[in-house]
Amino acid sequence: MKKLVLILCSIAIISCKEEKKDYTILSGKIENIKVKTATLVGGDFKQEISISKDGTFSDTLKLTEARFYNLGFGRDIVKMFIGNGQTIKINANAEKMNTSLHFEGNNANENNYLNAKVIYDTNTREGAEKIYSLDETAFKSKIDDIKNVNLENLNTLENADETFLKFEKENLNYEVFTVYDNYENMHKYFTKKEDFKISEDFLPEGLKNIEFDNPELYKMSEAYKQMGINKSLDKVFANLESATNIKPKDLTMISDIKIQELKNDVISFAGKMLLSPANENMSDLYTFFSENVTNPTVKATLTETFEKGKKLLKGMPSPEFVNYENNAGGETSLKDLRGKYVYVDVWATWCGPCIGEIPSLKKVEKQFHGKNIEFVSASIDTKNAYDKWKSMIKEKELGGTQLLADNAWQSKFVQDYAIDGIPRFILIDPDGNIVSADAPRPSNPELVSMLDSELNKTK
Repeated sequence: MKKLVLILCSIAIISCKEEKKDYTILSGKIENIKVKTATLVGGDFKQEISISKDGTFSDTLKLTEARFYNLGFGRDIVKMFIGNGQTIKINANAEKMNTSLHFEGNNANENNYLNAKVIYDTNTREGAEKIYSLDETAFKSKIDDIKNVNLENLNTLENADETFLKFEKENLNYEVFTVYDNYENMHKYFTKKEDFKISEDFLPEGLKNIEFDNPELYKMSEAYKQMGINKSLDKVFANLESATNIKPKDLTMISDIKIQELKNDVISFAGKMLLSPANENMSDLYTFFSENVTNPTVKATLTETFEKGKKLLKGMPSPEFVNYENNAGGETSLKDLRGKYVYVDVWATWCGPCIGEIPSLKKVEKQFHGKNIEFVSASIDTKNAYDKWKSMIKEKELGGTQLLADNAWQSKFVQDYAIDGIPRFILIDPDGNIVSADAPRPSNPELVSMLDSELNKTK
């Protein structure tokens, strides 16, 4: 009988023992939320979470590791630390997301700390001009005060996750390094002292000797990650006068990056900038990037960019625009301009950099007036900006041929040229073939050299 009781007790103990979960439940309610989905992102992990009409949501996450994540509700980003086997609940009001945000469940203390830190840092950043205008001594004192507040709050957390504590302390150091690193340029900007230089002993030793060789820290510290990306991209673009003739041998600094995830991020950004059909080495660059990247999403984007770019190489037939409204009256198609070089400026009235190119464009138009070239400005303004488009043409006294694209960003010409940012300039030869799908801007002296070279061919 005693044996039976012992057996029954053992069964009861085993059955009552909590089963270790291999998933995390994330739920909550966001009052006054307008978006229908939230997006949780961390490293290679990404998951869409549906939000009900009443603002409630609940989802099961299969996470492989404890790390920092960003949970996006539209433009509002919530920073979180999440591990597997957890239950986390979030409550907030979308109209005042950060100040109303509250966590319950696992890692609630850690995540409430992160949100309080965001609020504190946001309030500090709003005084960026005041902080960066300080002299070196006052600046150091201010930044030390900010770090000490965050560190004190971190150290007072009860039962905090050891992994969280370890990497958040590291992150606080790199957040300080970031503002120190920005000080010289920001101080110049806010104080208008263009000749300002920091003192030799201004930068912390850790910043002077910084190395980006810690994959775990890159994964866990947003400040370390952003600094690594910025420093690496600075090296990539430091000596590049033009992206139109860059070769893989010019990008050895990418091959030398020690953290693979950092290399993926750098290639993701640099690939968009450098994998251009205006570069005759585009195929070699694509091979170089593909050999150095491991992230499948980045690799797929590179391949998509390359496949589109192959159709836009020099000498390929240009995509056509058809029956675009002409400000001077009627409609104009690209085929109407055959027999001339066509320099196309893709722009919009809301685009500051586009408007900034207008004075230079006028100078180039004047320089090549009477020659075998047509200057075409194709606006991708939407129909509700029609009057603004007409007014700006008159106000800025825009010359050349002023056209309005038939469907804004979705115009076939814009899509075929893979245009996802403006201004964009395109040069097409008299036979309707591409000279450059990403031609120099009017403010770039290379444009005049290119036009002179092309027009001399037809003499």
